[in-house]
Amino acid sequence: MKSGYPNGFEFIEGLAKELSAKNLVFPTSLNVTMSIRSALSDPDSSAEKVAHIVGAEPVLSAQLLRLANSVAINMGNKKITDLHTAITRLGYALVRNVAISVGMRQLTEADPHYAAHPRINGLWKHSILVAALAFVLAKKKTRLSPDEAMLAGMLHDIGKFYILYRAKNYPDLFADESALDEIIWQWHAEISQVILESWEIPEEIAIAARDHEFLDHNHGHPGPADLTDVVMVANILGCQDKPGIPDGFNWETAPSAFERLQLNAETCIEVVKESEEEIQLITQALA
Repeated sequence: MKSGYPNGFEFIEGLAKELSAKNLVFPTSLNVTMSIRSALSDPDSSAEKVAHIVGAEPVLSAQLLRLANSVAINMGNKKITDLHTAITRLGYALVRNVAISVGMRQLTEADPHYAAHPRINGLWKHSILVAALAFVLAKKKTRLSPDEAMLAGMLHDIGKFYILYRAKNYPDLFADESALDEIIWQWHAEISQVILESWEIPEEIAIAARDHEFLDHNHGHPGPADLTDVVMVANILGCQDKPGIPDGFNWETAPSAFERLQLNAETCIEVVKESEEEIQLITQALA
């Protein structure tokens, strides 16, 4: 980091204190969203109870009604106007993931100048695309839960969101791309894990968020692909505007996650092409 930016050191010191105390600062709206997630994770919660909790969040309510009435979900049936029916139609897993998506979007929109920053827009689009790709990879190439893979994909860069959210209070640092890049590179994986543990997100998802950029990730023994493998490959296939193999990708040095998912250049193209409609549906649901 450039020594000419003392605010960068002040920022890192603040991050370190927040991490060690596990006192992470989020907008109130996101904290409400995570309480909704807890209710949706309870198998004993009735659709009526969930609808009551969700109804307290108008942005989420509107998103769920819009999604339930989409052509892909409703298939031309009578328009759904109540949350109970919408939640029943969509299922708890999708409702939970949409709830977290809405909360994350509110995090990105916490400040108009912050929300307009191209970094934030790009990171948000990338997270949604990785969520969709993780869903289809888990569904087609593993026995893992596609819904859990979707959630892992959506949250895989939550540490980057947090750093950018907190960095908005340091405009000089935010304007210095190289300094910010270095902070993100050094800190985002650890921050992601702390955030997801504080939200009581399943351990496998927290590990995937922490480790998905360690391209030499290995189970230590032969075995099927795990959630980290799925998110790693989804992250690579989602690193450009459209899903697919990135330009200049070297298959000779490709992470072993591809092999565990039984993917090569040809099968990657097949999976993405076969799943275009599903990927589009998921990205629309989470956007």
